[in-house]
Amino acid sequence: MARFRIPRKLKKELKKGFWFYAPDENGSSLYASPARDIDDFKAYKKGMLSNLIDKHGSRQRLLEFRRKINKVTFVPDQELKRYVDDIMRKDLRNASYQILLEAKKHPRAVIAYYQFINSYQLVEQGEDSYGNICCMAIDRAKELLRQH
Repeated sequence: MARFRIPRKLKKELKKGFWFYAPDENGSSLYASPARDIDDFKAYKKGMLSNLIDKHGSRQRLLEFRRKINKVTFVPDQELKRYVDDIMRKDLRNASYQILLEAKKHPRAVIAYYQFINSYQLVEQGEDSYGNICCMAIDRAKELLRQH
């Protein structure tokens, strides 16, 4: 019986992922090892397998996330104050508001201002996971202002 051989680089790529066949009617999927099993490799070549760790898909999600967070958005200062008052602790509100006002005028730190505004607007729309990004944007603005 001939030994199963595939090119080295392709074999490395196949070993890095978690490969599954398409889900059945119950929603369960069968695990596949296309780097070791010839039948699974044939299914991979036919396009019947999907990788749980899809490098291109995760990169695409990251680009979409950045596009959503980094878009240019300005709000009036009173509305910015309301955003900061709503999301930050009472003892950090004034300092955070001042940092964001400085970042709004600074050419390098303005990206952190955009991130704060866009993530807060996403929080208002019901996506609570962006609340932490608001706080991280203020920290990033402080760091970018300090570098100048």
